[in-house]
Amino acid sequence: MSASYPHLFEPLDLGFTTLKNRVLMGSMHTGLEEAKGGFEKMAAFYAARARGGVGLIVTGGISPNVRGRLAPNGSQISHFWHIKEHKKVTDAVHQADGKICLQILHAGRYSYHPFSLAPSAIKAPITPFKPRQMSSRQIETTISHYARAAKKAQQAGYDGVEVMGSEGYLINQFLCTRTNKRTDKWGGSFENRMQFPLEIIRRIREKVGKNFILIYRLSMIDLVEDGHKLEEVIQLGKAAEDAGATIINTGIGWHEARVPTIVTSVPRGAFTWITARLKQELNVPVVACNRINTPEIAEKILQDGEADMVSMARPLLADPDFVNKAQQGKPESINTCIACNQACLDHVFKNKRATCLVNPLACYETELVMQPVSSAKRIGVIGAGPAGLAFACYAAERGHEVHLFDSAAEIGGQFNFAKQIPGKEEFHETIRYFAHRLQETGVTLHLGETQSVESLSAEKFDEVVLATGVKPRQLDIEGADLPHVLGYIDVLRDHKEVGKRVAVIGAGGIGFDVSEYLTTTESPTVHPDEWHKIWGIDKTYQHRGALLTQKLAEPNPREVYLMQRKDGKVGAGLGKTSGWVHRNTLKNKGVKMLNGVTYKRIVPEGIEIERDGETQLLAVDNVVVCAGQLPFRPLQESLQAAGISTHIIGGADVAAELDAKRAIRQGAELAARI
Repeated sequence: MSASYPHLFEPLDLGFTTLKNRVLMGSMHTGLEEAKGGFEKMAAFYAARARGGVGLIVTGGISPNVRGRLAPNGSQISHFWHIKEHKKVTDAVHQADGKICLQILHAGRYSYHPFSLAPSAIKAPITPFKPRQMSSRQIETTISHYARAAKKAQQAGYDGVEVMGSEGYLINQFLCTRTNKRTDKWGGSFENRMQFPLEIIRRIREKVGKNFILIYRLSMIDLVEDGHKLEEVIQLGKAAEDAGATIINTGIGWHEARVPTIVTSVPRGAFTWITARLKQELNVPVVACNRINTPEIAEKILQDGEADMVSMARPLLADPDFVNKAQQGKPESINTCIACNQACLDHVFKNKRATCLVNPLACYETELVMQPVSSAKRIGVIGAGPAGLAFACYAAERGHEVHLFDSAAEIGGQFNFAKQIPGKEEFHETIRYFAHRLQETGVTLHLGETQSVESLSAEKFDEVVLATGVKPRQLDIEGADLPHVLGYIDVLRDHKEVGKRVAVIGAGGIGFDVSEYLTTTESPTVHPDEWHKIWGIDKTYQHRGALLTQKLAEPNPREVYLMQRKDGKVGAGLGKTSGWVHRNTLKNKGVKMLNGVTYKRIVPEGIEIERDGETQLLAVDNVVVCAGQLPFRPLQESLQAAGISTHIIGGADVAAELDAKRAIRQGAELAARI
């Protein structure tokens, strides 16, 4: 047990088996489930987390039959030949001294194919396919398929299963009148509606016996209209326990809910209050989840009696050794999840393999491998932004002698701008992690130094890596040089004074960030009670779905116009799973988002624009330019002319919409092969 986190590392006795700590790796689809050779890759992925100390792993969702697949080629476990594939995963995890459960997930109306089934024929807003209403026979067959899947999982060597009963998938659809309009024994009263999950739990328990972990993922708050009442959640939790559930895990919000639950602007541990409420009513262990990304917050949840276990999914993508590092009393060495979603959920929703912005090795454990070098090189890296930091640390870890230079007085590059944006406070953690990692791997850091070809030649480097980042694209219109025109660097780095009325040119990620920065007095992310009210979450749970009838209006100190040249939706290029949050946040603050804008000229009174064939003057105090970036690589030609082996990574290579995900991956890939 760790002296630093005694509750986190207290074993959990389940009666027939004991978990070595209170950390559950939550279910998350990776895309490896359907990839060629995916089970070998999954085995390496989960084994790394088992070696990293996780108490219990839950896989991504696997369907019990064809109809329940998330997509046409989605994974299922229903035939004997599936057992052999899954055994690759369980064997690897057990060899690494871990325990693992298979999540059984039937997507219901969330299935992204035309053969979907649901309790009622009601189309979901997040898929184009309308489901067919399940017949009584199909319901009975589906229940038996859940039990069959659990038995197959047991035969494949899994330590248990998790029944996915939340997030708006099939079981959740049966439970709520929003999606269940049936008049037979599976509809009507809540007692009728909850028979579907209870029968699944009972049948699974009959099939697998007593000594098999059975987790039920219970939707604690649905965050949609016509969702659960608190009394129903408690009633179902108790009934699930009586039916044979070993553990009750937490589900927060349906996928169609218009309330953020896991993005970076959600406060840490924002939903433990509901887990605490349910825990009082149950005897089996209850798991807290969502935005738990440090051992400190995990320990506090357990210490305060809000849960018996904590679930972390993305934090274990970010750092497979999270648990061991915490147990060793080294939290500063943890590569903290910043909840950006850019490489994990955004990838999965685009049918791409998941990975992690801050850990590009995640889900690439068999392909992107950092082997010790046979012959060490002396390498100079110019630029201590995300790309340069990633390359320097990985290259030094492999055994190279690495010198990292930056003209600034601190590391971090563009992350130093991002960390100032309200709701992006987590970016501080990545800079903190890299600062520790530089020391740990022995990188020699040179800050406040500008390099030249002569200085780099004199150092006799075998290789030079240019990670010099980007420079803002200049605005080429009349009046762009007027004093009230500012760049985003003037605002975020130099903190120049900005007036009460502002026009922001460019509605990419930086334009949204600057608009957020200019319209926020205090970040709600660090004031959870205020954040809940802004998003209309009812912590008293007096309303169905835990939704307030009225949201709190967030104070806005400025009038802001956010503009783009394109005709499409403003912010269409933002992250698939987080863009809507940014758009809603600014909309709720009254930011005027204008598309199809032609910038005519800037005048002392503001900016003249043309839209829909009409010219108008926006009377503003300042114009802030966020019109993109260009690669900044001042030394490239002279280094190559001098015959110095030079590599270009990050924004210095491609500057399109600052992309830390690509920058860090480029750094890692170069370090693996140099």
